[in-house]
Amino acid sequence: MRKTEKICIGCPAGCHLEITVREDGSLQIAGNTCRRGIAYAENEMRDPRRVVTAVVHCSSERLPCIPVRTDQALPVKLIEPLLRRLYSMKVCAPVRAGDILIRDFEGSGINVVFTRDSEP
Repeated sequence: MRKTEKICIGCPAGCHLEITVREDGSLQIAGNTCRRGIAYAENEMRDPRRVVTAVVHCSSERLPCIPVRTDQALPVKLIEPLLRRLYSMKVCAPVRAGDILIRDFEGSGINVVFTRDSEP
């Protein structure tokens, strides 16, 4: 058995969860005060995901870096490859907020979009 502690972000309560992974792979979850804690713990242990925010270099003189983000939560194992790719890119202005920079990253179905307009 393996124990892990997490602070739940499923609701404002911020419960301190104790998650035990049993030898058969099932989870025992303690410390939650609502059902969201159970769902949060299961997702964190089986398929952790995060929305990724970053900046990419831009040809604009007024805005040398443009903020971007994933349009959905990305599996944690894909975050490092995504950041490596983003930080090696340079885009040409103009771009519009909502435009897609990377479509279907690594076959995940998740896009990277601009979150701000940029003029040349």
